[in-house]
Order: sequence, then C-alpha cells, then structure tokens
Amino acid sequence: MPYVSSRARILTLCSAVVVALLCVAAFAPLPVTIAYPGMTANVLGSSGGQKVITITGTPTRTTSGQLRMVTIEATAPNAPVHFLDVAKAWFRTDEAAMPRSAVYQGSAKQADQVNAQEMQQSQDAATSAALGHLGLSSKKVHVDLTLANVGGPSAGLMFTLGIIDSIDGNGHGGDLSGGRVIAGTGTITANGTVGAVGGVPLKEQAARQDGATVFLTPKAECADAKALPPAGLKVIPVTSLDNALSVLAALNSGGRVPSC
Repeated sequence: MPYVSSRARILTLCSAVVVALLCVAAFAPLPVTIAYPGMTANVLGSSGGQKVITITGTPTRTTSGQLRMVTIEATAPNAPVHFLDVAKAWFRTDEAAMPRSAVYQGSAKQADQVNAQEMQQSQDAATSAALGHLGLSSKKVHVDLTLANVGGPSAGLMFTLGIIDSIDGNGHGGDLSGGRVIAGTGTITANGTVGAVGGVPLKEQAARQDGATVFLTPKAECADAKALPPAGLKVIPVTSLDNALSVLAALNSGGRVPSC
C-alpha cells in the first residue's frame, strides 16, 4: 500500500469538507427573493373586465393613447431560493435578487394585507391630487379605482394622470399621452409630490414589452433607471404632478424634455 503523508491526508480531508460546505451552500434556502418584470395595465382602459377608473359627478371624455402603470412580480415569501437561483439572476437583466425583508414584511398573508392597505392609500392620494389640480371637490366628484390583484403604492402617479386625462385631458382638448403608450411609476401624495418606489429597471422592461415608448420615473431613481433601459424607451425623471404634466406637454409639443 502506498504511503500517504499526514499533510496529504489533512489536505484531502479539508478538501472534502470544503466541497461538502459548497454543496450545502448551493442547495440551502437563502433569505432572498427573486423579482421579475410584472404585468402592466392601461389606467385609461379596463383590467380583468373592469374599468380601472370610473368617475361620477362631473363630465368625462374619451381618451386615446395609453397611460400604463407597471408592476414587478416576486417569488413568494416562503418560496425556497438557493445560491444557484441568485447566481442565475445576477447574470440576467430580467431578474433581480433582493433581500426578502426588502420585499416582504412578515408572512404572505401579512404582505398581502400591507400591499392592499398601501394600494388604498395610494388611490386616495391620487384622487386628492388629481381633483385638487382640477379644482374639483371630492364631495361632488366620486372616483372609483379598480385594479384587481395589484398592491402597493407605486401606481399613484399613473392613477393621478389617468384621472386628470379622463376629466380634462391636457386642458386644451387633447390627451396627456399625445396618442402614445406612456408608462410610469412613482408614489403620489395628496399635494402632488412624486416619491421613489424601487424595482425601476424591471418595470422599464415590463413597460417596453407592453408597447411603451416613454417611461416616467421618480427623479430620485434616475441612477437605477438609466443603468440598462430597454432600447426604444425614453426615460424621463419627474418630481411632482405639475412637473409630470409639464413634461408631457413639452413632449407633445416637440419641446425639450429631461432624461435620466
């Protein structure tokens, strides 16, 4: 039998331990969520067979073009995510690995409750911002926003633009979209401030896949938005409702618009 030194035996043992640890690391679940581009919805149209925006108490108008809110999808809070999944996401532009705590707070049920609450708050703020801009009273005008199976606050800006377009358009008989497919993301406050939302690169891809040529993004997220935008998508930063309306007016008149 050939002689095996103590050093060789130690190296062999250590190598076996390292291989075993790597195997465990590769297949052990991680506290990570994988996110993907999600669905988009034209807030001026219907989703799931229901109108997204229904307005009573004031005349409304027929619109052209599209104003699309965008989403991302993510693996469930209890879904097993492994090192190999994370590695694959690292090399893809249509996937992103995020800490699970950054996407979900608690169980799947708790996450759904939080998302539903944030969506309702977003809709209320969007209605207040839009009616305030138009000088209309919420006591006389009722806005109902319906978008099934979507949660969170990130559709606030697009809801607001959709309400304004449905009632007043661009204020001169035309549409805010100028007949284009315009997508966007951003929270909204009742006074019209646009806030950051996260997941912008994936939302840009979802928007482009559904035909958008313009994407409105919170200015605070320009760094992420300009990292790898899809070809054919113009990314425009906005900070407020008034700013977004000014940008769309300039876009439709051939004026100069900012970009990330």
